[in-house]
Amino acid sequence: MSPPTLTLLTLLTLLPAATLCSAARLGHNAAPHGEDLVRSSCSHALYPDICLRTLSSYAGPTDNPRDVARAALKISLARARRVSSYLSDQAASSGSKSKRERGALADCLEQMSDSVDELRESLAELKHLRGGEELRWQLSNAETWVSAALTNEDTCLDGFQEVGVKVKDDVRRKISNVARVTSNALYLINRLDEGTSRRQSGRGRRPSRTAGFVMAGDDGRL
Repeated sequence: MSPPTLTLLTLLTLLPAATLCSAARLGHNAAPHGEDLVRSSCSHALYPDICLRTLSSYAGPTDNPRDVARAALKISLARARRVSSYLSDQAASSGSKSKRERGALADCLEQMSDSVDELRESLAELKHLRGGEELRWQLSNAETWVSAALTNEDTCLDGFQEVGVKVKDDVRRKISNVARVTSNALYLINRLDEGTSRRQSGRGRRPSRTAGFVMAGDDGRL
């Protein structure tokens, strides 16, 4: 076999191994980037430890700020749904509870159901983000939905001020947990909005925001 042929065969043999090593290095470097982004994103959240713990264990992508905000919102929505289901079970077995407890449970269930709907609407906005000024309005809508969900969660807690200790403590612990992750989700959406504002600051004056939602049709889409 001639030397040039031997050299070519050697290169062809080594090429797949070199490609696999490069891919392994890329995969090894990608994970720390996502972890670093989560850590930096959570560092100034209202509940940084909860933010870091929940997002670090999240199974989905966290490769950029949009992914991180969506992940936080999905976590909040999942927990809100679980609490809503818990409250529904408590309301269904409320025969042994006082009238005040039954009323507080019914009110809280309604508020948490609204919170679930609002978090779902916000997530729908973040899943279909576009560009330019339209992106700004989408983020504004998402912030408003999450703020409303957080208000409902706080209102639910207020309704249990005068009820039995056991029911109050159980509900307070669960609702407080949801409220904290919801607060973190709101912070991360605000952070995403602020980053968008900075990028667009050189392209003209930012239009003023109006209160409430910005909708172009009955389906709530822009």
